[in-house]
Amino acid sequence: MKAVILAGGLGTRLQPYTTFLPKPMLPLGEKPLLEHLISWIRRNKITDMVLCVSYLRKTIEDYFEDGGRFGVKIEYAVADRPLATAGQLKTAEPFINDTFVCVYGDSIFNFNLRQMINQHKSKNAFITMSLHKYKTNIKYGVIETAKNGRVTAWNEKPEITANINIGCYVMEPGVFSLIPQSRPFGMDDVIKKALARKKIVSSFIAKNGFIDIGDKASYKKAYEQFREKLGKI
Repeated sequence: MKAVILAGGLGTRLQPYTTFLPKPMLPLGEKPLLEHLISWIRRNKITDMVLCVSYLRKTIEDYFEDGGRFGVKIEYAVADRPLATAGQLKTAEPFINDTFVCVYGDSIFNFNLRQMINQHKSKNAFITMSLHKYKTNIKYGVIETAKNGRVTAWNEKPEITANINIGCYVMEPGVFSLIPQSRPFGMDDVIKKALARKKIVSSFIAKNGFIDIGDKASYKKAYEQFREKLGKI
């Protein structure tokens, strides 16, 4: 089995950090984010990887080379412009001929990927999505009303819970047929297409082991967490 890592994004929400470094190469502790991700995949017994690269790709290619220094085999799928998540994935099609894992290159994971793969196979799924239970508070008072407009309740800044996508998938190679060639296309569009065609889209709840590096605030939080870990070694 191979893992495809989407590492070609522009990282615009992390400017100016990503002016000279692609987001997957931002440091976390003593290693770049992407090295942590590759190590996690390797610990889950997947050693063949395809990196989908574009923006500042030479920085990634020069650091990881063929992957031998990290105990893995790395191939590169190159795009000449931003293609969004699924558009990036499409560039890996020539390298894939069996069930594969796809992960976003801007997150840190620490859940049991093998368990997710086994569930995918046991359910004969077309796509399995990793989800995380997320809680947040709405910053306004939420007013409930009846059909006639009468106010029935006032909930001040209520907490809501939802399952969110955390950017790790197990997929069948047939997914490439849902993605157009050489144009931006989102992973949400792929899922919607799969559902419309009655494909089995399964979910796997990752109860912990997820850090998103989406913007400056989340990067700062993640960096501080890794600094604390280093201090305990």
